Amino acid sequence: MKSIVILISGRGSNMESLLGAAATGALPVTVAAVISNRPDAKGLETAAAHGISTRVVDHRQFSSREAFDEVLAGVIDSFSPDLVVLAGFMRILSDGFVTHYEGRLINIHPSLLPSFPGLHTHLRALEEGVRVHGCTVHFVTTALDHGPIVVQAAVPVLDGDDEASLAARVLVQEHTIYPLAVRWFAEGRLRLIDGRVEFDAPQASEGALISPLARISP
Repeated sequence: MKSIVILISGRGSNMESLLGAAATGALPVTVAAVISNRPDAKGLETAAAHGISTRVVDHRQFSSREAFDEVLAGVIDSFSPDLVVLAGFMRILSDGFVTHYEGRLINIHPSLLPSFPGLHTHLRALEEGVRVHGCTVHFVTTALDHGPIVVQAAVPVLDGDDEASLAARVLVQEHTIYPLAVRWFAEGRLRLIDGRVEFDAPQASEGALISPLARISP
């Protein structure tokens, strides 16, 4: 069984979806640890309640991003994970850190990349007037919010949507596709070839794009 370490900065709702899937056996992984860069992250309490080891590496205690990343990598490596999972980890990672975990570091981003990298994705999507929005699981590279895409979920942008309602609809899909992507990795079905993700043919109910019905509730 593969081992994962999850990095968080806040309440960690995507972490919760992963822990829940692992607890039911739907996700065949061992969660070795949850690590936060913030000692007040609510997700640490959730992880501890699940019996998961937790650690804090407070970025405010370091003079540079590289110094923080070096210590963070040391803590991660002490658990010998097969995969490092970013779940609302609000830190830009140094090139050296990303290279160290190349091919075993994934992130979920609340947009259909490559559209809307960075912050405030839902507000920007509304301002641009897009009719389809969503989320993306991708391998992390040295280019911010870019990297080989594993799976995406698309949701409609409905008349009357505001930032909160659109974010809530996308979050439902985040909680679906992140455990799915981690499961594919754990089952050895993902391969990085020439900067693209290839995976063994999924079951009929799965695919690289999930597109819910237009009438999905927020």
